[in-house]
Amino acid sequence: MGLESGTPVSTLHERESYKVGDFEVPTGREEEWRFTPLRRLRGLHNGTAAEGGKVVVDVEAAPEVTVETVGRDDERLGRAYVPADRVSAQAWESFDTATVITVPKEAVASAPTVVRLRGEDASGAAYGHTTVVVEPFAVATVVLSHRGSATYADNVEFVVGDGASLSVISLQDWEDDTVHVSHQHARLGRDARFTGHNVSLGGDLVRISPSVAYTGPGGDAELYGVYFVDGGQHLEHRLLVDHAVPHCRSRVDYRGALQDQDAHAVWIGDVIIRAEAEGTDTYELNRNLVLTDGTRVDSVPNLEILTGEVVGAGHASASGRMDDEHLFYLQARGIPRDEARRMVVRGYLGQLIDKIEVAEVREKVAEAIEEELDKGLDQGAGE
Repeated sequence: MGLESGTPVSTLHERESYKVGDFEVPTGREEEWRFTPLRRLRGLHNGTAAEGGKVVVDVEAAPEVTVETVGRDDERLGRAYVPADRVSAQAWESFDTATVITVPKEAVASAPTVVRLRGEDASGAAYGHTTVVVEPFAVATVVLSHRGSATYADNVEFVVGDGASLSVISLQDWEDDTVHVSHQHARLGRDARFTGHNVSLGGDLVRISPSVAYTGPGGDAELYGVYFVDGGQHLEHRLLVDHAVPHCRSRVDYRGALQDQDAHAVWIGDVIIRAEAEGTDTYELNRNLVLTDGTRVDSVPNLEILTGEVVGAGHASASGRMDDEHLFYLQARGIPRDEARRMVVRGYLGQLIDKIEVAEVREKVAEAIEEELDKGLDQGAGE
């Protein structure tokens, strides 16, 4: 079954287990749950979720890639990741079949592998599990596309072998009635490279927890995120980068925009540098652009450093309104105010959107941001 349960990760993440019963039911007072509106989770956190939800999985794989649908007893499942909270453990205990994607040793995928997850019923809960194995010295790109209506909890494992490279783009483009709670864990081998993009646009409540762990020196992880939060939406991203071996690197850059009443963005960035992780080089950044009154941002970067022998370790967080000087500069050159506002938002989020390697996804995200701006800025939001 993989890693032993119950092993503490650090003072930031103290519990791991495959068993739901090993986790107390959250009350909202716990550090890991205090920003999440539990009443909107539809019982995913306390075992009262209605049954009968449905999420259909369809995979369009690159020719070099193998895709399998397997049962719970497949030995490849759960080897890279042990659930770290009650919802993740509930998803582990509740899924029926899992998707396993394998990129063979030294293969270079000639096209992205696209995993389409479509929710067909939000009235009941559905659970899922996906494992992506990139064998040594292979190169691949995986797109996770989430659409439709669902109440959904899942775990996703990325196992990146020695010298391998994996890029993952996770697009949360759910309908407005969706609740989605997901853990996405990458385990990197020696000299492995992982790039993760999370783009969160749709849904009622979406809570994504990306994490990275290193098993050999030379690992390199870059985690990027773009989110646009509308009125009443709760979009939450909780990151963990666990530096447990020497001479590894990580970079985190998440940026969001918020508009309209009760739009709520949460970003938690936890980085652990263990005593044995000498030569670590890490930096994490979160920025939030507030476009209207009535929104809320919670941004909490955390560093736990247990060795003084690091190349670099830093973090930054900033949330604020649009810079009037930027608008004035553009308006002084004859650009109307609404278009000037659009240009500022495009530039602010576009720096990360441009990093998305798949052109089709990059264009789709850019179009979605334009649609968000149509809903807000063209109506005089924030005037």
